[in-house]
Amino acid sequence: MIKIFTTGGTIDKTYFDQKDLYQVGEPQVAGILERANVVVDFEVSSLMKKDSLELDNTDRQILRDAILSEQSRHIIVTHGTDTMIETAAFLQNIPNKTIVLTGSMYPAQYRDSDAIFNLGCTLIAAQILESGVYIAMNGRIFDPLNSVKNIALNRFENK
Repeated sequence: MIKIFTTGGTIDKTYFDQKDLYQVGEPQVAGILERANVVVDFEVSSLMKKDSLELDNTDRQILRDAILSEQSRHIIVTHGTDTMIETAAFLQNIPNKTIVLTGSMYPAQYRDSDAIFNLGCTLIAAQILESGVYIAMNGRIFDPLNSVKNIALNRFENK
């Protein structure tokens, strides 16, 4: 079974009439996987509904503790992209777990969102990678300690 922890971020955002007003809504991951007819057993647990810029080390510790107490060794974390690398670094050195973080540059509710593709990549990565912490974005798997978010190009890259 794959355990999916959601923390919020753009993947779960809902925008209102004005472009600068939004709120992090309900986790979208279960609906995405159900519509994709995924047959892998998974369970979703929503830990928080925050923009990643609002996450602090107390939130990261909640996530770390949840992963440590989880029986499954295959872990997915949906997360906002702005501080995803920082959270991935915080999750280092958790033994016997394959932890893959992902998110999206556009809300999952948008027709052209990258959320569905990123989540699909993450689902496969969590099943086949060795224990460790990874980021799955833009069709690639990244070592979070050697990657950056290129804000100008709206993508993740190696350092």
